[in-house]
Amino acid sequence: MIIGIGTDLCVVSRYKAMVERRPGIEERLLTEAERGLSVESRAARFAAKEALAKALGSPGGMRWLDCEVVKSADGAPRFAAYGSVAARIAALEIGRIHLSLSHDGGYVTAMVVCES
Repeated sequence: MIIGIGTDLCVVSRYKAMVERRPGIEERLLTEAERGLSVESRAARFAAKEALAKALGSPGGMRWLDCEVVKSADGAPRFAAYGSVAARIAALEIGRIHLSLSHDGGYVTAMVVCES
């Protein structure tokens, strides 16, 4: 059964401008491993986390650094969740989270489906 869905669209140039305008913001949004990626991939991780928050009902108290976009053995993106995000996933009895990312023409999009 689907528990929640979330989508997000991020304009890479706007993400880059935000990072330049607000030094230190990426340290609050992205894990160390995520910060080492290209700007397009960092924007995609930001969009993925936004989409996940929407799929989880956007509750307060979740920390950005409590989830990370990682690659599964076959190269597909997936979430690793810790702390506040893992607690929300457990509270909703979510058994599987699907994540799809796409980059094209200066845009990145993320789609998340949470199911029990």
